[in-house]
Amino acid sequence: MHRHGPEPLPRTGQATAGPAHTPAAAVAAAVASAAGAFPVVSTVTPAERRRWMEAVAGALEAHADGLVALAEEETALGEERLRGELLRGARNMRYYAAAGEGGAWLRARVQTVPGPPPVDLRRADLPIGPVAVFGASNFPFQFGVLGHDTCSALAAGCPVVVKAHPAHPRLSVRLAEIARAALAEAGAPSGTFSLVVGFEAGLALVDAPEIAAVAFTGSQAGGMALVERARRRPAPIPVYAEMGTVNPVLLTPAATAAPGRAGEIAAAFVESFTLGVGQYCTKPGLLLAPRGSGVVEAVAGRAAGARGGWLLTRGIAAAYADGLRALEAAGGEVLATGLGEDGGYSARPAVLRVAIGDLREGTPFTEECFGPVALVAEYDTLQEAYAALARLRPSLAGSVYGGGAADPDLAEAVARVAAQVGRVVVDGPCNGVVTEDAMHHGGPWPSTSDPRATSVGAEALARFTRPVAYQNVPDAALPPALRDSNPWRIPRCADSH
Repeated sequence: MHRHGPEPLPRTGQATAGPAHTPAAAVAAAVASAAGAFPVVSTVTPAERRRWMEAVAGALEAHADGLVALAEEETALGEERLRGELLRGARNMRYYAAAGEGGAWLRARVQTVPGPPPVDLRRADLPIGPVAVFGASNFPFQFGVLGHDTCSALAAGCPVVVKAHPAHPRLSVRLAEIARAALAEAGAPSGTFSLVVGFEAGLALVDAPEIAAVAFTGSQAGGMALVERARRRPAPIPVYAEMGTVNPVLLTPAATAAPGRAGEIAAAFVESFTLGVGQYCTKPGLLLAPRGSGVVEAVAGRAAGARGGWLLTRGIAAAYADGLRALEAAGGEVLATGLGEDGGYSARPAVLRVAIGDLREGTPFTEECFGPVALVAEYDTLQEAYAALARLRPSLAGSVYGGGAADPDLAEAVARVAAQVGRVVVDGPCNGVVTEDAMHHGGPWPSTSDPRATSVGAEALARFTRPVAYQNVPDAALPPALRDSNPWRIPRCADSH
């Protein structure tokens, strides 16, 4: 935690006192309360859950000034960015509330199989139980205490217990206080939402038998530690960990044919990998360009004038410095270092050139370096570039820059990148994620622990459900989503043979 002065780059200064860690007995009580709330939270109408969540969204907006000021004290991400993120977080809460009410996530199906005797089959994806959420350091409002994971779990009818992030613990506690008050006033049962603080409290959450699933956003080491811990439980549970790796950007030979195009791509790439001081899980970390295209030189020139900033925590700053040293030791050639201050948690942008043949597993070139650093490599043939892509660890997102719709290499380039990522962008950066139904924010392992799961969009609710089939069950004993009258008015697939 840190405060900053009036300098253009906030200066890390004195530590601020954080909240006390949650003792084991209090963690157990929070989990028990969530389990006690589950029968109500999971069975009220989706419209009622939407009303609860919209109350939280309104409370976020009502407390925006105080929350933004507190977030700035703990993260130094800047008031403008934080205020915008808070407002987007409130919109996200409303989006998931509406998606929950829409009911498509239930995937309800009604089927009559002719006899004799006839069989009445009804199937739906139902809420799984209390969910533990471990939010991100870099987006305290959109991927934190009340971020996508919490929103989608609540919308799916699951109570949530969040572990506060050490990068912004006081903000975490304040967000939880506001959310709990709003939920209580809206009529949600006690235990619908709660928060615990501290490393040991987080482990206790994963171990608690009442917890049915875990959602995590953060480092690969942290995510895989939770996956392994959940696997060792007497009754293993799923861990949906979004971890990230090196997101690639591929240029086809025709991408820089137009005059000035190399400079445009370079400017977009540098702006993208330095955005938020490189603290995005979707930060582009590697540029693959045709040899002689001029893009590498243009990237180096742009990066030399790019300004850095302060990283979120002492640990992130130390890992960034260690990562840069490892990249150089492995043979990365520093082409440019940007502007910034020294000391504290400061980080300057950096661009390193790598031989394309050195992009292989077992080197730091295939590992994420969280911060404003990017690698550039030149290829002689597209097949060489495709081979390098295939050697990378799969990632969350990637970009392809081509020469327009008529580019003969564009389709294959998109397909090659798509084989490695969860989302492909053409002629644009892969930073940023929009909260829409068709969005997928995930990717093949090791970028996420479950390649089919997304933490953003309507499909995010599916992580917190399990399918149940009902055979020849009387109508009154069925869940409302499967009754003949369809009282929730949700979409259903009905067929017969």
